[in-house]
Amino acid sequence: MSIVDNKKAFHDYFIEERYEAGLMLEGWEVKAIRAGKVQIKEAYVVLRNGAFYLFGAHITPLLSASTHVHTDPTRLRKLLLNQAEINKLIGKVERSGYTLTPLDMHYKGGRIKLAVGLARGKKQHDKRNTERERDANREIQRAMKVKQK
Repeated sequence: MSIVDNKKAFHDYFIEERYEAGLMLEGWEVKAIRAGKVQIKEAYVVLRNGAFYLFGAHITPLLSASTHVHTDPTRLRKLLLNQAEINKLIGKVERSGYTLTPLDMHYKGGRIKLAVGLARGKKQHDKRNTERERDANREIQRAMKVKQK
């Protein structure tokens, strides 16, 4: 079950591979995410000290859950990946043109997971071509729907 999607990532990048990572969260963050108070549109993944961190994700604290804790809505959150995945991603991210971007946040087995995509940036003409193809597919679907009635 998806909590939040990052549609901007699919507009700005070609997603080549997807990985699923756990998140190191505090209690107030989990409660806020379950209430839907999370935004990953401007978020990205950074590499620091041999580990990946989610940077820029905004989790708005609930007033009832974070009364005694000083909250930072945009703090760094560590991603939990296998060491083999980390090594593989470090090799790919250090090449030019590749980045890690969060795609969606979802539940899996009662835990909150983050889908991360290995992405290569799109040029402006690639974005226009993608929009043209999407519009053409919509027109085709619309024509087929009218024809079936």
